[in-house]
Amino acid sequence: MSDKKQAFNPYLPSWEYIPDGEPYVFGDRVYVYGSHDLYNGYAFCLGDYVCYSAPVDNLGDWRYEGVIYERIKDPLNVRNNMCLYAPDVTVGPDGRYYLYYVLDRVSVVSVAVCDTPAGKYEFYGYVHYEDGTLLGEREEDEPQFDPGVLTEGDITYLYTGFCARGDKSRHGAMCTVLDKDMLTVLKAPVFVAPGVEYEDGTGYEGHAFFEAPSIRKVGRLYYLIYSSTLMHELCYAVSDRPDGGFEYGGCIVSNTDMGIDSYKEADRAVAYGGNNHGSIVRIGKEWYIFYHRQTNGTWYSRQGCAERIDIEEDGSIKQVMMTSCGLNGGPLKGEGEYPAYIACNLYKKDMEIIVDEKQPRIMQDGRDGDENPGYIANMSDSSTAGFKSFDCSNVSAIVIRARGYITGEFEIRDELDGPVIGRTGRVEHSTVWEPYTAQVKPLNGVHDIYVTYRGEGKACIESIEFIAG
Repeated sequence: MSDKKQAFNPYLPSWEYIPDGEPYVFGDRVYVYGSHDLYNGYAFCLGDYVCYSAPVDNLGDWRYEGVIYERIKDPLNVRNNMCLYAPDVTVGPDGRYYLYYVLDRVSVVSVAVCDTPAGKYEFYGYVHYEDGTLLGEREEDEPQFDPGVLTEGDITYLYTGFCARGDKSRHGAMCTVLDKDMLTVLKAPVFVAPGVEYEDGTGYEGHAFFEAPSIRKVGRLYYLIYSSTLMHELCYAVSDRPDGGFEYGGCIVSNTDMGIDSYKEADRAVAYGGNNHGSIVRIGKEWYIFYHRQTNGTWYSRQGCAERIDIEEDGSIKQVMMTSCGLNGGPLKGEGEYPAYIACNLYKKDMEIIVDEKQPRIMQDGRDGDENPGYIANMSDSSTAGFKSFDCSNVSAIVIRARGYITGEFEIRDELDGPVIGRTGRVEHSTVWEPYTAQVKPLNGVHDIYVTYRGEGKACIESIEFIAG
């Protein structure tokens, strides 16, 4: 396509905060469903559900589908005082689209329905036993949380659960079988993956189920994607049946890049992490993992990202590193200007892993809903932003656009701990974006770019630009 756009991470506009992404291909478009954080929000999931979609052959061209479900539509939330936590969608036996979700202060599963993937969903009912008792309200039930759904024929498999360390009342991820009405329980919940308090001897040690169960079928195998006890990673377990037998497979992605040892030590974090939630999807001939990252120095303004993965013949999935090019199908062009918010690495010396307001961060000006582009802020001495990857042709300079009450310089590297290949020279106090140029040895082929601030004050970076010549 002549108008095909490059795809970045995050894949949605920089002022949009849609975590917990559940991607699906319906027709010739890929749709992403998730919860809805607010910029500068004070808690998780404060917004109504919205949806975005993109053509399967142009994954840089995302379209806003609008609000698909308002939280006040749930009869339990007529006061509008509860949030919509992470949802999932499945196509029922009748061809309609069913949206499963849990409100933040109840332990039952709600369902809404729509005739189209991204239309206006209407409340449909609550998952319940044959006697009418709601799932989650029987004495032996464990609280329902983070529903994931898969429909095969006339039955739907519902996966739920949340297991915090120290809570022995929560045993693990649960699978409940539903009838063709999408609400009535045919088979009561069974545990399919252990929580941290019950991980010993299971093969899940160190990566036990925490939350965010999502289910996909690949060939004859069922993949249970979930957030582990470490929170920052999305792991998978595999079975040849949907209601049990899942064996731990490994980590697919971490929003700190811990576990990746190709360009650093495996236990070294190069981004500030927090909770994670997402799933896998096949788009065209390629498989991708959708996940999210934390921004703004808080837990509560998360953005969706995606990476290409390989599913091997034996069913295994190797962990992939975070990139700036995600859905692009390969490196970005090493030419022109790129917004700084596509940095996939953001860290400083002696960092803590879990995100907080003292660290360098992605942010924006204005309030939630203001379509102001994101940028990197709060970069104190040693703070580094990493961008992956660019296909360069005779790049001789890199321009950093920055502002802030600062005195120092920016260093450029093309390896994480490699030698400095360019410096901008002195950068000084400015309340507007100013360009600072670093001459570099000619860059040809695929390169990663790392920008480190050295100096006083806290710098902000708006963009990086590649200059050839």
